[in-house]
Amino acid sequence: LGRELAKANASSMPSMPTDRGFINAFAVAAEKQPEAVIRFHSPDAGERVMMLVDIYRKGCRVGRALQSMGIGKGDVVATMLPGWPEWLTAFIGASYAGAVFMPVSTIYKTRELSFILRQSRASVIVTPTSYRGVDYARLLEDCGDLPALNHRFLVDPSAPSSWHALEESESAGTTPAETSSRDVAFMVFTSGTTSAPKGVLHSASTLLGEIEAQKAARADISNETILCPWPPGHVAGALQMLRFLVSGTPLIVMEKWDAAEAARLIETHKATTSSGTPFHMAGLLDAAEEDGRSLSSLQSYVLGAAPVPAALVQACEDRGIVTVHSYGSSEHPTVTMAANDDPLEKRLHTEGRPMHGNEIRIVDEAGSDLPVGEPGEILTRGPERFLGYLDKDLDKQAFLPGGWYRTGDVGRLDEDGFLLITDRKKDIIIRGGENISSRDVEDVARLISGVR
Repeated sequence: LGRELAKANASSMPSMPTDRGFINAFAVAAEKQPEAVIRFHSPDAGERVMMLVDIYRKGCRVGRALQSMGIGKGDVVATMLPGWPEWLTAFIGASYAGAVFMPVSTIYKTRELSFILRQSRASVIVTPTSYRGVDYARLLEDCGDLPALNHRFLVDPSAPSSWHALEESESAGTTPAETSSRDVAFMVFTSGTTSAPKGVLHSASTLLGEIEAQKAARADISNETILCPWPPGHVAGALQMLRFLVSGTPLIVMEKWDAAEAARLIETHKATTSSGTPFHMAGLLDAAEEDGRSLSSLQSYVLGAAPVPAALVQACEDRGIVTVHSYGSSEHPTVTMAANDDPLEKRLHTEGRPMHGNEIRIVDEAGSDLPVGEPGEILTRGPERFLGYLDKDLDKQAFLPGGWYRTGDVGRLDEDGFLLITDRKKDIIIRGGENISSRDVEDVARLISGVR
C-alpha cells in the first residue's frame, strides 16, 4: 500500500528531497490542506483571496524558471515586497531551486538596500513596480553597480508583470534541488549597534523549529485564524507567512497597518489570534471602541518587539482579550512567551518562560552565571537559534562557548523561571517594532546642513 500511495503522489506532485527542507514542508502542506485560505488586504488593491495549493503551484513554476536561469544552491533570491501573494511564490520558488531566500524590508532606501545587495551578493531581486510613492526601478539604479545582481523582476498587483509571467511559465526542469534542512536557506538583515545592517542566517531546521514551537504553544486555540499586521520584511511577518505555507493555518495579511481596518477584519473573519507591538494593540482597542467592533473572537494576543506597558495588558484583560508577552529577535525568533493560563501578574510584568527546547542564562560581564533574581546579559540557545551571521567576524562577539547567543539585552529570571527585561546593552531605536541603529541615524543627521 505504501508503494502504491507513493506512486500516486509522485504522479501529481514533483519528487521531494528526503530531508525535510522548506520545499518538502511546502509540498506536504499543499497536499494535506490544498484549500487552506490566505487573505491579502490592501488599501489600494482591495482583497485578494488565494488557496494554498494555487500558491504552491505558482511557486513551483517560479522555481523551475529560476533553475532554467541557472539559479541554484548558494544563490540568493531577494524579495523586497509588502504582504502580497508574490512574496510567497518567491519563497517557494527560491526553495525549489535550492537558493537562499532573503526578504528585505520595504522601508529601506538606497543606503541600506545597496549595502544589503552587495554584501549578500543577491542574484535575483523581486520588487514592486512602485509602492508608497517609490519607483523601484529607479531605486535599484540609484544603488549603483551590483555585479552579482543578474535578474530583476517587478510586480504590479493591478497589471501583468515580469514576475507574473514567471509564475505562469512552464520552464524545463521538473524536480526540486537536493538540499538539507541544515543548509542556509533564509537570510534577513537586521540593524545592530553599528551603522551597517547584519545578515542573519537561518536554515529550514531553525525556522521550522520555531513554527513547531508556536503550534505547540497555541494548541488550546480552536479553529485558529491569524491576523498578521507585520510586514514580511520583518522576521515576525515572514514567520506568519511561513506558518501558512507549512501548516495551512488560515491567515489574514494586512499590507498596511490601519487599526480600524484591523478591528473590522477580526470581527468579520472571527480571527482567533494576532500579534503586534503596543502601538498596534493600543490602536486596535481604541478603534474597536470607536467603531463598535467586537474583538470577542480573539483567544490570544501576543505582544512583543518593544517594551510592553502593564497598563495595556490590563486594558486587554478588562475587555476579555487574553494577552501575553513574548521575547525574541531575528537571531532567535521566539525565546520566551507567556501562556494563556499563566497568572495575570506574570502576564502583566514578564516576557514568559522559555519556549519548548529553548534555554536562557543570565551572566555577568565575565560570562559567569548570576543567581536567580540578579540582572545580567541574557544568553540564549535552542532549536530556533540562527546559524550565525553572514559576516563571520561578527560571530566572534555574538557567541560564547556551548553555542550560547549573546542577545545584548539585560534581564533577570524570577524564582518561577519567568524572564523580566530590565535594560538593553544595545544602543538602538525601536520604530514600529523595527530596530534602527542609533549610529545609522546619527550618520545621516550629520549630512544635514546646519547639524554638527
